[in-house]
Amino acid sequence: MGRRVRGLISATILPSRASEPAFERLMSYAIITVGGKQHRVREGERLLVDHLKLEEGKTFSPRVLLVGGDGNTDLAPSLTVTARVLGHQLGKKVRIGKYKKRTGYRRHNGYRSHLTQIEIEAIGAKKAAPAKKAEPKAAAAAPIPKAEAAAPAPARSAHPPKGYEDMSIAEIKEHVPGWRRPNIEAALEYEKANANRKGAIAALESALAAKEDH
Repeated sequence: MGRRVRGLISATILPSRASEPAFERLMSYAIITVGGKQHRVREGERLLVDHLKLEEGKTFSPRVLLVGGDGNTDLAPSLTVTARVLGHQLGKKVRIGKYKKRTGYRRHNGYRSHLTQIEIEAIGAKKAAPAKKAEPKAAAAAPIPKAEAAAPAPARSAHPPKGYEDMSIAEIKEHVPGWRRPNIEAALEYEKANANRKGAIAALESALAAKEDH
């Protein structure tokens, strides 16, 4: 019988991924803060955030609180997240109604939040080192500008009397004779634009007519 020759099998030991720097591994998600709120994001994800004062198409880097992926989590990340502003829009309308019984008081308001849609373009870029500040050169003393003339104060506009929004029609009829003409005109304008109560409008118009007679 012939002899069997056993060959040696060479093995290659791959380096552990744990030895790689955190910024060289692909991070699958990140937790960022935008407008005081935290969001868990991934690359290519789109989300709505509170309104940002950035033009459409601009990119920015939000604050990164945490990055994770491949079973690893970094609570003090040295990475940046790049996001792009896709556009601005309004949220769903929220309706608010106020009523007071036996007074005829009714008010309806609506509110829509201003939102911004952003897209996460990249997760994993290493933060750039801060640039060194150049030493300022000695500059000639700039002349002190002369004090500009004070602008005239804007004319004060009249407003409805204090607490008018919560007054009933009976209270308006009782107090309107003692109001000044500008306050009555402002109250009438407010009434027509908001509550639109016929009794209150009639009382205000009657008081205006009485002021004109005097």
